[in-house]
Amino acid sequence: MLTCAHDNLTVTAELKKGKYVYYRCSGYHGKCDLPRFREEQISEKLGEVLKAIHIPEDVLARITSALQNDQERMQKDADAKREKLAQRLEAIRNRMNQGYADKLDGKISEDFWQRRMSQWQAEECQVLRAADALAQPQTDSVLNAQRTLELANVAYYLYLTRKPAEQAELLRKVLLNCSIDAVSVSPTYRKPFDMIFERAKTKEWSGWADLNCRPLAPQASALPG
Repeated sequence: MLTCAHDNLTVTAELKKGKYVYYRCSGYHGKCDLPRFREEQISEKLGEVLKAIHIPEDVLARITSALQNDQERMQKDADAKREKLAQRLEAIRNRMNQGYADKLDGKISEDFWQRRMSQWQAEECQVLRAADALAQPQTDSVLNAQRTLELANVAYYLYLTRKPAEQAELLRKVLLNCSIDAVSVSPTYRKPFDMIFERAKTKEWSGWADLNCRPLAPQASALPG
């Protein structure tokens, strides 16, 4: 996940004297200008990367409230659509039953009954498919967005309080990779943490819905325990 800014090669760790960990460019292209870094230096630099996606508490509260309103609206919309589909399905089946009764009474021909029945069955399948789609969770995107924002809010604190393996897991949830030179780290954030980073940098938090619509980072819903 960590690459050298000079030659785009992987930055690897090596153990010195059985207890000191240093990071250096893998150097497959020959001598590299990237200096060696102690593990503590790398850890501090990567912590700053997580600090850069912090969302202020008041902003997080406003966005969370808006997301909850969205969740309620989505639920109401889904309930209304389910009700309309249930009414439509009942009407179709009533027509089927009435048509069958008319066939038995000799009011309509067998051929007419078969053609109409095929149309009703196709319409019934269409309604059932629409109902099945509505049966899927409608609020997952809202809930995942909320969890992602909460993770961004506490990522730096979690990083400071975790062991190295847990820190690495947290970084993988937020970052695609990082390029490092002698002075700085240039992160490439996963979506939607890339947008959160831009908003945090400019302190422009309007248009929160954009954060909800962007694809989410893998496993971002699970905060480290």
